[in-house]
Amino acid sequence: MLKKIDTKKAPAAIGPYSQAIVCGNMLFTSGQIPIDPATGDIHGADITEQAEQVMKNLAAVLEEAGTTFENAVKTTCFLADMGDFAAFNAVYGKYFTEKPARSCVAVKTLPKNVLVEVEVIAAL
Repeated sequence: MLKKIDTKKAPAAIGPYSQAIVCGNMLFTSGQIPIDPATGDIHGADITEQAEQVMKNLAAVLEEAGTTFENAVKTTCFLADMGDFAAFNAVYGKYFTEKPARSCVAVKTLPKNVLVEVEVIAAL
């Protein structure tokens, strides 16, 4: 049985998808981009500011599902520019302290032309 996760503390889905889905004892988040849920605007002009907003959004989704960054099993990170990897990694490391498995790739374009998007698989 699947359970949809929805919180006002993270941006609403901008398409036909959920913020996250619980399947059994696992949480699968959709990719979070640096949208400020209070305004609907992109937050941050550089990778550090945008990554911080992404982490706030992920924290809200994880909390709504009853889990935390510490229970992350796998992340997938998308960067608009691999030149931002070190700055992104500095922010990422503050939140994912248990060092889950990770993929990080540069992509041509992200939604709303943001610099970063992150999705998480976490245990509940």
